[in-house]
Amino acid sequence: MRRMQGRSLKHYRVEETLGQGGMGVVYRAFDTRLQRPVALKVLPEAFTADPERRRRFLQEARAAGAITHPAIAQIYDVDEVDGVTFMVMELVNGRTVSALVAAQELDLLGAVEIALQVGQGLAKAHDAGIVHRDIKSENIMVTPDGHAKVLDFGLAKLLEPPSAGRSEQDPAELETLAKTQAGMVLGTVAFMSPEQARAQPVDHRSDIFSLGVVLYHMAAGQLPFRGNSPIDTMHAIAYEETRPITQIRANLPASLQRVVTRCLRKRPADRFQSTPEFVDALKAVQTEIESGISQKVPLAERLRETFHSIGDLTPKQWGWAAAAAAGATVLAWLLLSRWDWPAIVVFCVIALLGYRRIKLRPGRRLNRFMGKVKKMPDVRIIIRSDRAVTVVVDKAVARTYVRINAWMDKINEKRFFGEPCTVTVRDDLSGAETRSLLQGPGVRYVRDDVLDQEL
Repeated sequence: MRRMQGRSLKHYRVEETLGQGGMGVVYRAFDTRLQRPVALKVLPEAFTADPERRRRFLQEARAAGAITHPAIAQIYDVDEVDGVTFMVMELVNGRTVSALVAAQELDLLGAVEIALQVGQGLAKAHDAGIVHRDIKSENIMVTPDGHAKVLDFGLAKLLEPPSAGRSEQDPAELETLAKTQAGMVLGTVAFMSPEQARAQPVDHRSDIFSLGVVLYHMAAGQLPFRGNSPIDTMHAIAYEETRPITQIRANLPASLQRVVTRCLRKRPADRFQSTPEFVDALKAVQTEIESGISQKVPLAERLRETFHSIGDLTPKQWGWAAAAAAGATVLAWLLLSRWDWPAIVVFCVIALLGYRRIKLRPGRRLNRFMGKVKKMPDVRIIIRSDRAVTVVVDKAVARTYVRINAWMDKINEKRFFGEPCTVTVRDDLSGAETRSLLQGPGVRYVRDDVLDQEL
């Protein structure tokens, strides 16, 4: 990055560096024409070198500049001078939500108020057809007087690869994208929507998902989706359910959990369908917190939450549900009819044997899963603890992650009840950690050369 202090871009005089991240360097500058301080962000050449990507960014940033709302940091200008692409924004004094969470300075009402302000700002942007695409705790600034400001509208266009028109993207390309954007992506991936994690087209409901992640982060003090690598985190976002915030932090209202849960639905159609709808729901939570009086949940909302998971059952799971219902019907008929007790006992024994076979299915499927995994040449060690499997590999590349996680997904798709099975892929173990794993319980496979090294 070339030196910018003391330099002028158009009528903006660069004064000092304010911060640096994956999306560029932010400077404090002075607008000599309007005689006011501004924030000037110089964007990395790696993101602006592609002409099509730069054109889309400039188009969207200029459109975002037309949006005015108290919760949106105003974009004043976006341009190129001598090969330098830059954005000029409102200079916001304050601290990011990420910093406030780390310092444990947010209470519940404060978290809800910030989410409400951000939601209202996003509603204005969505009405104008602008999707932020990179809502995260680091992109929300809270001023000393308690007002939230969303930063970096328009910048997310730079994160789309030149091939963004495709509906699907190769997993290896996703991993490359994640790794080449190091400082920025490690903070961004955790806030992605499932459709972003799968490199699919997004709309305003993607922002609603990301805002739900921010609300979870503020209320629980931790992120809902975390992994050892960007690929792990994206997999969790796309397929795994979050731990309820009411289990992490005591005395949180159930109504807040309902709002967060609906924001974090995997399918966009199951989330709030508009930001104003989200704002209205969160206002009800705010009123409940302030008054201390729990509001009655509408019947339609209760039914939606109760039967949401039913809609996601696979045909095979529907078959098991039908079989269980039929069994209960037969048992009730036997009890109410004139059949003798020996027949009822025989029926119960058969039912228990069937239940035992179903109960042991995850173990059998995990054994078959580990049998496939150990045939991969990169796999060194396999450890199993109940339904959790750890796979140690020589190098965790995208094809290894994708294949192993795809096999695990198939196991969980055939699960009817109980906790899902999980797999963790690691390539960062030291010699001491490797020996500790080998000496512990649950070792299911060790590659010959690894065993020879440890003997």
